[in-house]
Amino acid sequence: MRILRFAFALFFLLLPATASGKERTLTIAAASDLSYALKEIAAGFEKDTGIRPVMSFGSTGLLARQIAEGAPFDVFLSADLRYMEKLKDLESVDRDTVEVYARGRIAVAVKEGADLPSIKDLAGPSVKKIAIANPAHAPYGRAAEEAMKSAGVWEAVRHKLVFGENIRQALQFVESGNAEAGIIALSIAGTPGISYAPIEESLHRPISQALGVVSSSTKKGEAARFIAYLKGPKGSAILKKYGFALP
Repeated sequence: MRILRFAFALFFLLLPATASGKERTLTIAAASDLSYALKEIAAGFEKDTGIRPVMSFGSTGLLARQIAEGAPFDVFLSADLRYMEKLKDLESVDRDTVEVYARGRIAVAVKEGADLPSIKDLAGPSVKKIAIANPAHAPYGRAAEEAMKSAGVWEAVRHKLVFGENIRQALQFVESGNAEAGIIALSIAGTPGISYAPIEESLHRPISQALGVVSSSTKKGEAARFIAYLKGPKGSAILKKYGFALP
């Protein structure tokens, strides 16, 4: 009987450790332009470390607001340095972890088989709706607006715009035919069924993508390992593959 009681006690003593061992996860908030690249990076990181990234994608502005309000993320991968600086000022991310990890690009996108317009062609009558991410909280939407203004077509196209909550939703408008064209992140423009043409970077301010460790995270060590992987040879190769420039 004493041996049996000891066995039960040992079982319950070891149970939390076993459960925690199975739950080696890292919660990552990421801008929607990373939806393809980050999934590939996360798979490699999990294979190498046994730590499984749990990802939540959205617009940078909305994710930043959630983090400022205490959302339980460990790492934030934004599409804009300015939002990260605001979080740093609020002490919502660890100040010494904030850095630029990539520079993004935008592209004009249409359904495969349609005529691919230049940014100036968007003002023409054949393009009735243009999808972009909402510039109010999506850096890629803001870059799209800047590019159209720089190209001299803003006044001719502004009434054609339809806004996605994030850059992935803007692409979905094009995929579904609800917009003849879109200005989206180059990193997701390789979606099957989509044709695209990159837009000159000189037409908009740099899309400086920044990362940081969330201050409330209890997994700072795992977060540091993930960031090192992202910036290392394997992560960098994947970012380049999806059209990102490295700092």
